[in-house]
Amino acid sequence: MSILSTNKVKLNAKPKDKFEAIRLAGQLLVDAGHASAGYIDKMIEREQTLSTFMGNGLAIPHGTQDSKSLILSTGLSIVQIPDGVDFGDGETANLVIGIAAAGNDHLDILTNVAMICSEDENIEQIMQASTPEAMVKIFESGME
Repeated sequence: MSILSTNKVKLNAKPKDKFEAIRLAGQLLVDAGHASAGYIDKMIEREQTLSTFMGNGLAIPHGTQDSKSLILSTGLSIVQIPDGVDFGDGETANLVIGIAAAGNDHLDILTNVAMICSEDENIEQIMQASTPEAMVKIFESGME
């Protein structure tokens, strides 16, 4: 199973707040079999403790340290939010990337995602992606 596939991409989402955005990202991971349903609560818990907003319109929600047992396999989900969603402190996320990382995959994935999203041209392509296939292609080209 690929860590990113078209069934884990949601385009043109319109969440009412950051918690709904995180739930969308988490549900994609749960539906794809990467995590059990309780993982979404751990993603919310993490956000309440420490914002997962990274800058450049990107948030990368993930579970707390004690949520490893809820992760079944490593996976990424992508929620594209053209109108943006408030992540607090005046920060707006247009891209919410959920991560469920088994074992020690966590930092490698975070690093890869951050590198892809640090390039303005990639962010532009990501925000213009009109199909899940196009989105997956952008990320796969940047994942080493």
